[in-house]
Amino acid sequence: MTFRSMPLAAVLVLLPGAAFAHPGHGEAMGWAAGFAHPVGGADHILAMVAVGLIAGLVGGRALWLLPASFLSMMTLGAGLAMAGLDLPFVEPAILASVAAFAVMAVCARLIPLAALAGLVGAFAVFHGAAHGAEMPETASGLAYGLGFLAATALLHAAGLAAGLALTWVLPRAGAARQGA
Repeated sequence: MTFRSMPLAAVLVLLPGAAFAHPGHGEAMGWAAGFAHPVGGADHILAMVAVGLIAGLVGGRALWLLPASFLSMMTLGAGLAMAGLDLPFVEPAILASVAAFAVMAVCARLIPLAALAGLVGAFAVFHGAAHGAEMPETASGLAYGLGFLAATALLHAAGLAAGLALTWVLPRAGAARQGA
């Protein structure tokens, strides 16, 4: 980590003051409720955009592997919660994921892809458990699940776009500075 990237990492780590976005796990119905859940909390937005950002910064197989790891393990976590498994420390783990993803974004190219995918997947289980705890047991539960998967994929895509843009802009900015 360079000295110039440390303020960015500090800002990203301190941002999730609005975690604990899952107070009562009240009733939720249908696709729209599922879609709204991840975009309704800063903790989810930051984590899910960060996964895409990391994938975009690393490039190659990470472009599909990291989002796929998150989506599949989040689905597993939701299934565990729906089956009645009460994972401990869901909210602190979600908060920790935001901090961990911020560090991973700064150090993305220094961490092996398998480790990135494993960490992304492990944290995704907790995000899924938060979603699954709110998923209704009625037929609209499937629609809810598809809604939160769609919103998560869109947040990953936004992060991917940002990561790919940064990999294009940063080398050019450094070259321009050296030429000046």
